[in-house]
Parts: sequence; C-alpha cells; structure tokens
Amino acid sequence: MARRPASPKRLNAASLASLGADRLGELLMQAADGDALLKRRLRLVLAAEAGIEPLTAELDKRLTALAVGRVRVSWRKRPDLLRDLDMLRRAVVEDLAPVAPVAALDRMIDWFDLFRGLTLRVKDPRGDMTAAFEAAAPDLWTAAQAALSDEAAIDRLAAAIERHPLDYARWIGAAGEALTPELARALLNRLDIASGARGLRTAIRRLADRAEDLDLWLSLATPDEKGAPDFAAAAARRLLAAGRVVEARQALEAALKPTAANRRFTFGRSPSAGPPTLTPAWEAASIDLLDAEGRKAEAQDLRWAMFERDLSAPALRTYLSRLPDFDDVEALDRALAHAAAYADFETALGFLMDWPAHREAAALVERRIGEVRSHLPLRSDWAARLAQKYPEAAERLLDAG
Repeated sequence: MARRPASPKRLNAASLASLGADRLGELLMQAADGDALLKRRLRLVLAAEAGIEPLTAELDKRLTALAVGRVRVSWRKRPDLLRDLDMLRRAVVEDLAPVAPVAALDRMIDWFDLFRGLTLRVKDPRGDMTAAFEAAAPDLWTAAQAALSDEAAIDRLAAAIERHPLDYARWIGAAGEALTPELARALLNRLDIASGARGLRTAIRRLADRAEDLDLWLSLATPDEKGAPDFAAAAARRLLAAGRVVEARQALEAALKPTAANRRFTFGRSPSAGPPTLTPAWEAASIDLLDAEGRKAEAQDLRWAMFERDLSAPALRTYLSRLPDFDDVEALDRALAHAAAYADFETALGFLMDWPAHREAAALVERRIGEVRSHLPLRSDWAARLAQKYPEAAERLLDAG
C-alpha cells in the first residue's frame, strides 16, 4: 500500500525559522516589494537592532512625512494609515522607550502632534482616528513618567499641551492610571494657571484633578458651571472625600440658585423662581452629604424616594444596606411590590429582571401582558432568562405585542 505524502508544515514561527535566514530574507523582500507598511516595519526593526540613533532617525523620517503630508486620505486608505500609526507608536513604546525614555517621550509628543493635521485630511466618519489616539493616551503619559526627571522633556510636553489644549484635555481624560499625581503637578508648574483660554483651562482643570489639587480644580469653575447640578455634584463629592462637609453643602446649593437658601432637596420639584432641574448625580450627592452631616434618617427617606420615582436599583441597594437585620427583608418585599405596580411596564420589568427577581418578573408578564410593546428591545434576552423556571411567562413575552 502506497504511503501518503507527508503533510506540509504548519505556518508558524518555528516552521518558518526552519527555512533558514537566507530563505526567509528572500521571502520578506518579495513580500515587502508589494507592501509599503511591511517595508517600513522591516526598516524599523533593523534600525532598532542597530541602536538608538538609527531608530530615532527612522522614526523621525516617517513622523515628518506624516506631519507635512497634504494628500487627503480616503476611507479605503484609512485602515492602512491607522496601521502605520500603530506601527510607529509600538516602535517608540516597545523598542525606544526601554533604552532612551527622553527620546521616546519626544517621539510620542511628535506622534500625538499628528492628530490635528490628520483629522483635516482623513475621511473618518466613524471616529476611528480619534479612538486610536485616545487608546494610545496611556502610552504618552507612561513615557512622560519615565522621563519625569528630565526638566527639558517635561517642558516640551507642557508646550505641546499649550499648542493643542483641547486635544490634550481629551488625552488627559483617557490616561487611566498612567498619569500620576506627581506628573500632573509637574505639568501644572509649567502651565499658565491664570490663562483664560477655554481649551487650556479645561486641560489645567483635568490636570488639577489628577494632581489631587482640589482648590485649584474648584477655582477653575465658572459661575455658570457652579450653578450646573452635575458640576455641583462632582464638586460636592470631592469636597466630601476631603472632609470639607460645609463647603460640599455650599457647592450643592449653588445649583439651587436663584434661591440658594432652599435646602429641601425636592428632587426636581422646582421652587417658584425656577432653578435648574436637579439631576440624578446631584440627588445622589445630596444624599451622601446628608449622611456626612449625620442626618441619616433624611438620607434614607431620600433614597427611598429616588427608588420610588425611578426604580433606581443603586438607591434601593444602599437603602437596604443601611437597615437593621430583618428590616431589610420586609423593605425588599415592599420595594418589589412597588416595582410590580410601577406605571411604565418596560421599566418595571427591566428592574425586576436585573435585580434579579424573576418570580416577580414572570408574574408581572402574566398580569400586564397587554402592555408589552411590539418593539421591546430586550424581549428575547428577558424571555431567555425566564425560560428555565417560568417557561409560560417567557413564551407569552415572546408572543406578545
């Protein structure tokens, strides 16, 4: 019986290595002749092997070419450009940064400086370019942290923030843990804190938040911002964390203007002068403030009010956690009964499914099946979750509407 021919080797690094360096070199050159990105990648790899100066020269050449380019990039070419940018970033982060942190930061600044020009000439309706730069933000701040001892390098980064403050405000927000308080303070020391420029003020405020400089962060708020409920909530939370309870009260009440003395926290029932509609963030901060002031019963009453109005699961969980043993069981029964009678069927069912309280959800479906809308977005998901224990309710939910 004739033997079958041997199977070809699987395509992986080990099998390719067995071809030998000469053969691999030939194959790579053949591939690179028709692939500009591969050719650039090979040049970067060779430059990295040759040392810091060849690598920085190769990086600078490509960064400069991208910076001075004026040709518009179509949506078909956009993926190639994004891969090119990613290849350059990885070369800086993986090859240059470990051996030359200051040079790496300089190239990261140059890389991020490309953003503004590229947005003007790249067709990018889905925001892929913006997303790519935001995803790379931690690499920028990691590089800056590594070069923090070099005064001139941090000066250059501060200058880049001043050139493109709104862009850097976005990248500060996307920094994650990479932007440390120490680095943020170093940058603040180099920026014009008194600048009234809107973009720079936003960047400075975000740096102040990262630097844990609460007073600077508060000082950058405009009167309009101080009167906005969401900003008032953010300020109050920071003040509470710092133990500054009286100032937290003042921050929250700033959102009640023009009747700043109103302290009833009426959850959107506007006083006659008509202050802004209070937001969930403001309401939640006001409850935390009441707790900090020792007004525990009032805080509990407002948590329950928030739950009754919105079926807020976080408010209910916190409310229950503050109750004595056994009282929470009775309160939960009361809450589930309220949810089952809630006016909006979809909100009620969503709350019961997510709590989870599937027995009550199944009963709600059976009792109020006529209220199911034909276009219920989570119908299939909810039915699948009910099907194991409550198949009849699941089937009725699927068939309704």
